[in-house]
Amino acid sequence: MAMTVYITDLAGFLPNAPVGNDDIEQILGMVGGKPSRSRRVTLRNNGIQTRYYAIDPHTGRYTHNTAQLAAESVRLLLRRSGLTLEQLDCLACATSGPDQIKPAHGQMVQGELGGPPLEVVTAAGVCTSGMTALRYAYLNIAAGLARNGISSGSEFASSFMRGANFDPELASRVADLEKQPELAFEKDFLRWMLSDGAGAALLSDTPNPDRLSLRIDWIDGLSYAGEMPVCMYSGAIMRDDGRLQGWREAEDSQDMLRHSYFAVKQDARLLNDQVARVTVNRALPVILRKRDLRPQDVNWFVPHYSSEYFRPRLFDALAECNFTIPLERWFTNLTTKGNVGSAAIYLMLEELLYSGRLKQGERILCYVPESARFSVYYMQLTVV
Repeated sequence: MAMTVYITDLAGFLPNAPVGNDDIEQILGMVGGKPSRSRRVTLRNNGIQTRYYAIDPHTGRYTHNTAQLAAESVRLLLRRSGLTLEQLDCLACATSGPDQIKPAHGQMVQGELGGPPLEVVTAAGVCTSGMTALRYAYLNIAAGLARNGISSGSEFASSFMRGANFDPELASRVADLEKQPELAFEKDFLRWMLSDGAGAALLSDTPNPDRLSLRIDWIDGLSYAGEMPVCMYSGAIMRDDGRLQGWREAEDSQDMLRHSYFAVKQDARLLNDQVARVTVNRALPVILRKRDLRPQDVNWFVPHYSSEYFRPRLFDALAECNFTIPLERWFTNLTTKGNVGSAAIYLMLEELLYSGRLKQGERILCYVPESARFSVYYMQLTVV
C-alpha cells in the first residue's frame, strides 16, 4: 500500500538585491555596446518588474553558481524544519543549466552541503525538471523506500545572458560583412525574461503536527516530444533543415563562440502558437479523465508561465477545456521574482504557504509547462 506523502516545508533563495527593469543592462551589459531594441517591448509584454541575478552589481563578478544556489535553499529549508543532513534520506536536484557536464548537478549540490552519504539523483530538463525531482522524492517516500526527502530546482540564467557572451558572434558577423548589428530576437528576448534563484521542498511520510502541510494527492507528467519540434534549446544551433546540431558537432571549436552555441534560444512564434494548445488543450483533458477533476474543486491555481503575456491565453485555453478557474483563485509571483525556470514552482508554493491565506481542506492545482520540446506536469495538493 502506498504511503501518503506531505510537503512539510518549502524554502527559496534569491541572490543579491532585486533588479529593476532600468538596471538590467547595467548588470548584464549591453550587446555590442548598444541598448537592446527588443528590451522595452519584451518587458512590457512579460510584466516582470524585478528579478534576481547571482552577479555583484559593483564588481560584475558572480556571487553563486547553480549548485551553490540550490545548496543555499536546502540549508534554509533544513533550518526552518529543524532537520539535519544526518536525518535526510534522499536529495533530488533539478536545473536547466548545470555548472559542468560531469559530475551530475545533484552530487555537486551534495558536495556544497557536505554531510554523510545519502541517495542523490539529478533531474535534467528545463522548467519541468523541478517537478521531475519533486516527483522522484514523492515516489521514493510513497513506495516506503525513504522516510523523507528534499527536492530542489535552481537556475543560474544570468551566466547565459551577459552581453559579453555575444561579442564573438557580433565580431564574426562584421568579419563576414553581415549587416545585422543586433542580436537575433530568439536570443535577445530571453535576456529580459529569466532570473536566478533556487527553491526546495521537504517531503515526509508524516505531516507537521502543529502547522500546515501540503498533502500530495497526485503528480502527472506528459511529454509531447515524440510529436513536437524543438522550441527552446542551449548548447546547440538550429540548422536550416530544422535539425538541432549539438556543440560536439561543430566542425571548428571557434564556431561555438561565433554562433553563440551556449546561449539560450527560443522560437517565439512556435512558443506562442503551441504552448497552450499542447500543455492545456491536449494535456488537460487527459488529466481530467484520469483524476475526475472539476474546476469547482480547485481553491488555488498555481501556474508557471514565462510572461504575463500568456496569462489571458492560459485562461482562454482552460475555458476551452470547460475548466475555467476565476483569476482571483490564481497565485503567481512572476512579476516580483521573475521567471526562475525549474525553481519557480517551489518559490510560488513557498510564498503561498507562508502567506497566511491557506485553509485546511483547500485544494491547490499546480501547472508547470515546458517549451523545450513541449512537456507539462500537473500536481494536486491538499492543505492539511
